Amino acid sequence: MDKFNFLTVAIKNLRRKTFRTGALVFSIALLVCLMIFALSFVVSVSSGIKKTSDRFGADLLVVPVGARSNAEEFLLESKEASFYMPKSIIDRVRKIEGIEELTYQTYLTTISGLCCDIAPTRIIAFNQGSDFIVNPWLQKSLGRKLKKGEAIAGYETDYNLGFELLDVEKTIFNNKFKIVGVLDKTGTGLDNALFMDEENLNDIIASGKSPLKTGDISIIFAKLKKGLDPYLVGKKVEADIVEVDVVSRREMGGSLLNALKDINKIFLVSISMASILAVFLVWAIFSAIANERSKEVGIMRAIGAKESHIVRLFMLEVFIIAIMGSIIGIATGVSLSASLSRSFNILKDISASLSLIQHTVIAIAGLLVGFAVCVAGAMMPVNRIKKLEPLLAIKKE
Repeated sequence: MDKFNFLTVAIKNLRRKTFRTGALVFSIALLVCLMIFALSFVVSVSSGIKKTSDRFGADLLVVPVGARSNAEEFLLESKEASFYMPKSIIDRVRKIEGIEELTYQTYLTTISGLCCDIAPTRIIAFNQGSDFIVNPWLQKSLGRKLKKGEAIAGYETDYNLGFELLDVEKTIFNNKFKIVGVLDKTGTGLDNALFMDEENLNDIIASGKSPLKTGDISIIFAKLKKGLDPYLVGKKVEADIVEVDVVSRREMGGSLLNALKDINKIFLVSISMASILAVFLVWAIFSAIANERSKEVGIMRAIGAKESHIVRLFMLEVFIIAIMGSIIGIATGVSLSASLSRSFNILKDISASLSLIQHTVIAIAGLLVGFAVCVAGAMMPVNRIKKLEPLLAIKKE
């Protein structure tokens, strides 16, 4: 028997019982779909948080005491938050041993979207002289510094402004701003923001429309000297300056990540139970198949087929089922994760997207699980039938 004949016989065997074959393919597809969806969700959130914290370029974030969660929500989830501290704290932070570079930002009232589906846009005033957060994108997009009365829009903000989806006139505190450009997509909360130089703040304060006071800032971004532990330096800052809380880069999104751990456990239990169920289903069906074909196997052995031939024939059927089920499961899982991703608030609020490599790795993982479940379920019946004595198998009623 050559490979072509083995494959032909295997396909014919599967076609004998189309409903049974379809049930097996469906169960594997369902399992792989669940796994693809779960992995896509978890990896999207965790990688989105990591990318965001890395792109800020700061080792420590210094915020007013009690505003730690507000800062994370503002930066990661584009949520409205107002928190302020005296600008004089900058000099106190600069004196802490290990601090190499500082910059700061001031956050104003969020611009509301005119539709419930539009993410809120924040107004961010920053110091162009010391900034290392916005300037890299600003220079690339505009090629110069912002002047007084000018603002530059984040990637998503520009889109919403273009379609008049933001109520801008009522939220810039009676001060007219000229939008002179748009930043490239950063994949952070900065995409939903409108940026201006801090020299505009005096006019905004004078308007009386903002809760901001002269000398207020919202957040300090700090870079540390190479080799220092951000956690230890952050604790030193909090010990010396009781008016502030400190978030290190690796702590960014801590509350989201903790919630994600619980979600991981739920997905793990669900996938494990589905895998066990699929293994038993494959075992039960292939046991029935082995019993049905025992006489055929006896005849094949009698005319010279080896145990390896029997195993190859059955395993070809297993592989065909695994491939069909896994491919359907991967396609369905990817489509499901893409279509439902924006219906989850946790994915809607952060910049969560998967790269082509991540999609590929997840798809391969789903394919391997589909194969593993099929092989694990079919191995015992296949091992049993390959050892049947030809004469006894032929005589069996």
